[in-house]
Amino acid sequence: MSTTVSGLRAALATALPVCAATLLLMGLLSGCSSGSTAGPSSGSDRAGKGKPVGAAGRTASPTPAASDAYRRWGLDKPLAAPPAPPARKLTESVRAGGAPLLVRRVPTRDKVVFVTIDDGAEKDPEFVKMAEDLKLPLTMFLTDDIARAGRGYPYFDRLHALGNGVHNHTLGHPDLRTLTPDAQRRQICGQQDVLAKRYGARPTLFRPPYGNYNDATLAAAGGCGVKAVVLWEATMQINDMRYAQGGKLRPGDIVLAHFRGPKELKGTSMTRMTTNMLRSIQKQGYTVARLEDYL
Repeated sequence: MSTTVSGLRAALATALPVCAATLLLMGLLSGCSSGSTAGPSSGSDRAGKGKPVGAAGRTASPTPAASDAYRRWGLDKPLAAPPAPPARKLTESVRAGGAPLLVRRVPTRDKVVFVTIDDGAEKDPEFVKMAEDLKLPLTMFLTDDIARAGRGYPYFDRLHALGNGVHNHTLGHPDLRTLTPDAQRRQICGQQDVLAKRYGARPTLFRPPYGNYNDATLAAAGGCGVKAVVLWEATMQINDMRYAQGGKLRPGDIVLAHFRGPKELKGTSMTRMTTNMLRSIQKQGYTVARLEDYL
């Protein structure tokens, strides 16, 4: 009996260190595997040719590195993570080819606003870095002849690859109300074709230049596959924002900005202007959400 117990004790003494080492090794391997899942979900997203990632793909709470990024870009703290988007998008009620919705403000109680950027004139590489560092959701409305100039569409490909939507702002930025219905259709459908060829899908959102439209505009947009004509309730200024009413942000406000540089901004860079806007959004208790998750 004592011989058996002694043998068992000896076997356990030998086995326990081995088991502990095995468990430690498994833990290390498991930790490496967990860390590898933090990157982009697919190669197509990295290339900017796949479907833009949604809000669910964003980090729920900022990491220390994210906080450092916000400070580097002149913010005191990261933007709060947006709430979960609604289960049903507003545009799901729009039938194919039907009249698009006219949206100035997204109906929501969430304390979120939506940053939209037009035209594509300024192509500052620092702004791409800023959007990447801050994981800033934004929606681009591009005009073809403006977007093609200079660095061209590859600049916007980089922003699209971060999960940001690219949508229609016509081929040549005319005041659509001055054009015939056929000319309006060419301006809108033509840019739909350009963006579909480059990004793999026809945009569902459209912004008329200067915010000017008429019944022919809405008919042309719907016929070209647009589900929502997007206007705005606030505009980004050099040092702050301007509001359509009330002198402050409201839940669901759409903010209009432009790709602009120091020549148009009295020497201010686009990144500095964006920082000023984000500071104002934070000060008012809001965060930025992704427009495509609601529309």
